[in-house]
Amino acid sequence: MKRTTLSHSLLNIILVSIESALTLLLRLDPALRKAAYPLAKQGTVVALRLYLPHTEVFATFSYKGVLLDAVMPANRSAPDVIINAYSVQVLNVLVSHDESQVNKLQMRGEAGQVELVKSFLLQLGLGSLVQSLLKRFKGSDKKSASQEEKDQKREDYKARIAQQQTQINTLTIKNRELETTVKELQSKQKTLIISLLVAIVVAIASVIGWLMSN
Repeated sequence: MKRTTLSHSLLNIILVSIESALTLLLRLDPALRKAAYPLAKQGTVVALRLYLPHTEVFATFSYKGVLLDAVMPANRSAPDVIINAYSVQVLNVLVSHDESQVNKLQMRGEAGQVELVKSFLLQLGLGSLVQSLLKRFKGSDKKSASQEEKDQKREDYKARIAQQQTQINTLTIKNRELETTVKELQSKQKTLIISLLVAIVVAIASVIGWLMSN
C-alpha cells in the first residue's frame, strides 16, 4: 500500500511539472497554440496509456492550457481519444518530429479529433522547434540583405546627407542586434522547456518502473 501511494504521489508531481512546461511552451510558440486551439475549443480529453511501465494519464485541452491528471475528469464518462503506446514510442515522437513515429501510436477515437491530436504531437516535437528556428534565421538573412540594398541606394541617391544616413544605419543595426538577442533567448528557453519535458517523461518510465519492480 505504501508503494502504491508513493508511486501515485510521484506521478502527480511529475504531471504538474509537465503541465507547467506545456503551459509555458504554449505561450511561447504561436504554432503550437494554433494546433492546440481546436482541441481546446472542443474540450478534448485524451487518455495516454503507457506500457513498460504501465501508466495511464489523462490530458484535458482547455483555453488555460493542457491539464494533466492520473484520473478521468469528473465531468466525463470516457475520453475522446485513447493512445496506447510504449514509453519509448512517446519519446521518439517528442524528439523526432517524424510523422511515421506518430502514426505508430495506436489511437482510437473520432477520426477528426485523432487527426487534431496527431497535428498537436507533430508540432510539439523538438524537430518542429528546430525547423521553426531555421526558417526564422533564413528569413532574417533575407531581410538583412534587402535592407543593405536599400541602404546602398540611399547612399547613391542622397550623397549630400551621407553623415545622417550613416547614423540611421548604425541605429538600425543596433536595433536588429537587440532583436536577434531577444529571439535567441526565447529560442533557447523553448529548447530548454522541451528538453525538460523529455527528461521528465524519461523519469516517469525509469522511476515508476523501479518502484513497480521492487
